Amino acid sequence: MMKKLLLLSSCLLILLSSCGISKDIHAALETKQQKTQDLLNSATVKLNSCIEEKASVASRAQALEEQIKLLKQTNQSLIKTKDDFLELTKKGAQNLETTLESLNEKDLQIRTLRDAITRKDSVTLALVTSLKGVLGDLNDQDIEVNVEKGVVFVSISDKLLFKTGSYKVSERAHEVLAKVAKVVNNKPDFEFMVEGHTDNKSIKTDCIEDNWDLSTKRATAIVRILTNKFEVDPTRITAAGRGEFIPVATNDTEAGRSANRRTKIIVLPKLDQFYNMIEEGMRAASGN
Repeated sequence: MMKKLLLLSSCLLILLSSCGISKDIHAALETKQQKTQDLLNSATVKLNSCIEEKASVASRAQALEEQIKLLKQTNQSLIKTKDDFLELTKKGAQNLETTLESLNEKDLQIRTLRDAITRKDSVTLALVTSLKGVLGDLNDQDIEVNVEKGVVFVSISDKLLFKTGSYKVSERAHEVLAKVAKVVNNKPDFEFMVEGHTDNKSIKTDCIEDNWDLSTKRATAIVRILTNKFEVDPTRITAAGRGEFIPVATNDTEAGRSANRRTKIIVLPKLDQFYNMIEEGMRAASGN
């Protein structure tokens, strides 16, 4: 439009010049042409500026579209992460609940086991008290009542029970065995083992092959007296020979060898009864 206006003005100016138009009119036309040229130049500058601004806006729009696309992807990733986290949290809560239940169950088992052990220890203490009560008035250092690893035993020296190299029980021993039998018969929930022990001096006679044989025969002799004379239930008692192989003192001295020649009456708690204590405790704790 501006180009057409400028062309028309030029044509008029030429036409007027050729027709002898006055200088004032000619000057006015030139001035108008110059203004028109200035308007055209200004419009061209504005047009170029608009074109550049349009390109800039288009570039920003494309950048924003890329940013929106990236934000959408990030949003989808966050949603997936949130869902995964919620799933993990749910599983974690379930696992935590399961773990707590397991811990509570284990704690119950530990407390029940501890209670059963406490009850067992109470029974053991009562047994030791009973044995010391019946044997204490003998005032004999050759008799020992003790507890090892939760097991009660009575250790009787060889010189109180037998003559050297013999498995014949002395009359003095019957008094001791009668007192032990009294406690044994009053504890029907326990079993007993009689162990024979010797020193390391070799022995061989017409009736004895070696220390294994001697220790076993001595244990058997004690068992016969307890069962035959003092009516201890034979199903609750065992005879065992340990020979010279579990000494309690050195065999290099007479005193040590004397200590090693001994008979032990070991009180054996029945494991099934101990387990019954635990099961009873578990049932009581669970309310069943």
